[in-house]
Amino acid sequence: MSQLPLYQQIKRYIINQIDSGIWSVGQRISTELELTEQFNVSRMTVNKAIRDLVSDGRLQRTPKLGTFVCQVQDKAESPLVDIRNIAIEVTERGQSYSNKVIAQSQISADEATATKLGVMRGSLVFFSEIIHYADELPIQLELRWVNPEFATDYLKQDFTEQTPTQYLFDACPLSAIEHSVEAVTIDSKKRKLLKISESEPCLLLNRRTWSGNNLVSSALLYHPGSRYKLSSTINLIPR
Repeated sequence: MSQLPLYQQIKRYIINQIDSGIWSVGQRISTELELTEQFNVSRMTVNKAIRDLVSDGRLQRTPKLGTFVCQVQDKAESPLVDIRNIAIEVTERGQSYSNKVIAQSQISADEATATKLGVMRGSLVFFSEIIHYADELPIQLELRWVNPEFATDYLKQDFTEQTPTQYLFDACPLSAIEHSVEAVTIDSKKRKLLKISESEPCLLLNRRTWSGNNLVSSALLYHPGSRYKLSSTINLIPR
């Protein structure tokens, strides 16, 4: 008898069904109830196996229709210790880049924004919310707050033609960055924008950038866990 946990046994069964061609790309797999009865386990155990495979990009859940086999694709990748224009990243992978500007306005900084951007609470700051696509598939939701003192023309930009990153590169030459990364679940509005299921986690990159001694921008970058990865390469030179 297999020593693997039950949910891992179910995952292996589903993967074998896919890899053997029994369940092809786009085909609906057995329902959770059918798998529960087949393996004589709880619904929670089956749900755990399916959620893991959704996160791995092997399955996709469609509300009221079922769970379907996905086309396996390489995940998009960004460097963790550097900043690159996402439009260039996408086109260099041979994909078509596009975006949709959800918001671009001047707002009053709440306490959290003021802390992250290093301004007084109630200060007027620039805000943008943009969803980025690769071949029409959402790969990043960008929420960005900008200090208007250092990027005065931010709201005048057409970000469907030039990304915020590119504008800030040109207007405020980069001198330092601060990154933190965590796995998070997100609310229904963000899930809808990223076209992911309720159970799929996201990679959240929290980024702040400086130009000289000036803290210019703070951004939250949400990436679907099944479509994106962050990487870094560090050269260690012996002393």
